[in-house]
Amino acid sequence: MTLTTNYLGLVLKNPIVASSSPLSHTVESIQRLEDAGASAVVMYSLFEEQITFDSFYVDHYLRNSTNSYAESLSYFPEMDSYNVWPDEYLNLIRRAKESVDIPIIGSLNGVSIGGWTNYATLIEDAGADALELNIYYLPTSLEITGREVEDIYIDMLRQVKRSVTIPLAIKLSPFFSSVANMSKRLVDHGADALVLFNRFYQPDLDLDKLEVAPRLVLSNSQELRLPLRWVAILYGRILADLAITTGVHTSEDVLKGLMAGAKVTMMASELLQNGVRRIKEVLRELEVWMDEHEYASVAQMIGSMSQQHCAEPAAFERANYMKTLDSYRPIN
Repeated sequence: MTLTTNYLGLVLKNPIVASSSPLSHTVESIQRLEDAGASAVVMYSLFEEQITFDSFYVDHYLRNSTNSYAESLSYFPEMDSYNVWPDEYLNLIRRAKESVDIPIIGSLNGVSIGGWTNYATLIEDAGADALELNIYYLPTSLEITGREVEDIYIDMLRQVKRSVTIPLAIKLSPFFSSVANMSKRLVDHGADALVLFNRFYQPDLDLDKLEVAPRLVLSNSQELRLPLRWVAILYGRILADLAITTGVHTSEDVLKGLMAGAKVTMMASELLQNGVRRIKEVLRELEVWMDEHEYASVAQMIGSMSQQHCAEPAAFERANYMKTLDSYRPIN
């Protein structure tokens, strides 16, 4: 039995990748992920704001704003305490590459076209085996169209793609009017893999303090269904690897992701909640299931329950919606 899989041109020992999270903040933590069985690690994101806002500008902006508007006091995080600065990030990648044998995937998070994307080259030079571009963009203007939003993603992809030779993955949002067409456009313009989906964190309202408050809510297995559906639909229709990164907590979640068509499944919330040892436990359960169901390899499973290979392809579209509604029986 072999658990190996290929993702972004990399041969991985199994399909469980540690996705971007605080668990990659130190070399020691990355080593623990490798020891626990992770086949690769996606670094936590280096944010556009950390690169483009030099300390003097940020300090000036915050001081002037906070003197004028009370509500801006907590609007921006303290940049000197948020993650690490760019040079430290690059150094962490270098040290991680020296300390572990598994691939290290860099992560850039931004929204605008600018010099910050040049850091893609520096991340490659630091030794990263691949790069994940995490575009976090919330269009709030009443004037910007859906097509213009899509073009922002395409333009950023082009700029980064021109600057690196390592494989490039795009962490994709589900909030497009046509996820299928957007996926195709990204692949046509150079994306080597699509990671489904970027999990946008929503603000909450603090009724005691009467202010907007951040609320971090970790994922659960129920959230797997959205990326699972789209991976199953896209499998075999685009020339790129697919990864699932939301709602992967159990061996069943991993199996579902693979059978839908994902080359890898990415874990973060499960590891933050229950420790990195969960990787070994999930891998052991995966092997038991494969043995019981006579699967010789992970490759044999990938895409076996995608829309292309499903006995009822319409189940991924409107038919499933109608069946789901019809299946509910209220309690009398």
